[in-house]
Amino acid sequence: MVMSNIDKLAEDLERQELEAPNGVASPQLYEQLLAIYLYQNDLCNAKYLWKRIPQSVKASTPELANIWAVGQHMWKRDFPAIYKALNSVTWSETVAQIMKQVQDVVRNRAVDLISQAYSSITLDTVSAMTGLLPDICIPACMERGWMVEVDTRIVHPVRHNLENLGHTSSEDQLYKLTDFVSFLEN
Repeated sequence: MVMSNIDKLAEDLERQELEAPNGVASPQLYEQLLAIYLYQNDLCNAKYLWKRIPQSVKASTPELANIWAVGQHMWKRDFPAIYKALNSVTWSETVAQIMKQVQDVVRNRAVDLISQAYSSITLDTVSAMTGLLPDICIPACMERGWMVEVDTRIVHPVRHNLENLGHTSSEDQLYKLTDFVSFLEN
């Protein structure tokens, strides 16, 4: 499976689900689609997929419940529980690569959150939010240019300046809002 074309794979899996005989797709399809939704951080679609998977498929496929457990922890933003759920299972070939990418994406989001939200944070908290052991966390933080006080175990993240995606004028915003309201009314 090629991770660079994940959006296309998601579209194909969604189409296959819709075209499945008797409306029930294979457990592998549900596993991959649920994992992709987690990778995309599309937790709403993941939840709706979980609700529409037949109970018989859920009961016969324990890995599906393990993937959903990761999604539930993502929904609660419980980083330590996310990593615990990801690492407590040996994933099958159908989802192993996707779940590895889910772990990497969650870790990157946590690092971005830390850099934007904290001026100082304990090493233990950084470790819990990134799923890295403190011994690995210290060099990883220093690699990002963050200052680490080893004696006090305090990390001082450096805030990244996010690229400005462009400002829209008030007139453009008003036009978009009017267009949206018009769409809703019709």
